[in-house]
Amino acid sequence: MNVPFVSFRPLEKELDSDLRGAFTRVYENSWYIEGHEDEAFEKAFAEYCGTKYCVGCGNGLDSLMLILRAYDIGEGDEVIVPSNTFIATALAVSYVGATPVFVEPTLDYYNIDPSRIEEKVTDKTKAIMAVHLYGHPADMDPILEIAHKHGLKVIEDAAQAHGALYKGKRVGSLGDAAGFSFYPGKNLGALGDAGGVTTNDPDLAAKVRALGNYGSDYKYHHIYKGQNSRLDEMQAAFLAAKLPHLDRMNQERRRIAARYLAEIRNPLIVLPKVEEGCEHVWHIFAIRCKQRDALEEHLKKADIGYNKHYPIPMHLQGAYAELNIPKGALPIAEEISATELSLPMFYGMTEEQVDWVIENLNNFMG
Repeated sequence: MNVPFVSFRPLEKELDSDLRGAFTRVYENSWYIEGHEDEAFEKAFAEYCGTKYCVGCGNGLDSLMLILRAYDIGEGDEVIVPSNTFIATALAVSYVGATPVFVEPTLDYYNIDPSRIEEKVTDKTKAIMAVHLYGHPADMDPILEIAHKHGLKVIEDAAQAHGALYKGKRVGSLGDAAGFSFYPGKNLGALGDAGGVTTNDPDLAAKVRALGNYGSDYKYHHIYKGQNSRLDEMQAAFLAAKLPHLDRMNQERRRIAARYLAEIRNPLIVLPKVEEGCEHVWHIFAIRCKQRDALEEHLKKADIGYNKHYPIPMHLQGAYAELNIPKGALPIAEEISATELSLPMFYGMTEEQVDWVIENLNNFMG
């Protein structure tokens, strides 16, 4: 039996008429940038997240970078980021000229460890970027407390956590602002690149919108040195078609995850945990195994897809060689990178496919 790591076909088949209708509507209107579709999706997604504003942009990396620019964070500043995350989190900091300062995660939940943050705060620190990695919310209360104590902004990287809840509140509404990616593989994915910023701050929302539109607050009037990063009408229409189904899609992921958690019983496999007060949306189902290479071969033979998030930690990437962080300096990130393996997790997985994954995880002997 073949089990891909991810497949879009079950959802696309189910929503086929809605997605085709969205395309036709935009095509027939002949309006492709900054129109009614964008406005409607921004309003709907803000309401979904529990914020006053959503501003669409080109992709998830831009969403974080635009927030940093809007807060005037740049050269000479530092931003605290987790040592275990996709590199886009740190790249957003680098692109505005600031320096990412890596803080280790907790091994149980993979997110930034709040108890390690304060020791990295300096007079150059301007913000904490809290990533809701794999769909599990970061522990926001202590992060917000530290930020308040030191006068820092809290920026959520919610790229993997659409719809996740922390103590009853949606991610995207917990900090000062949040960046989302709507890359096709996300829980709420467009049919191309797309991103968005959520916030309750009207000034920030207005500045993010202007910065993403060549620094313009109205046509040919440029108040900032901006860039071109806008959510186009077609992707907004596709996202609006999918948004009403997001909670149902996330619930299906939770059902699959519950089966994995209950039925994978191999002592060689370390299963993920969910922190009290958090509702995970399982963008990634991340296990750990010290015999990962052997497990990969085992899954290949069983025709089961997998991925690794992320096999080289950021501080050991050539992109961040200038930080001179040696191997061994961030051991938790390095351990996760060396042992993490992501199992198939997507809306539309059949019971037989879930059975096959569980069976082959349980019969792995190392």
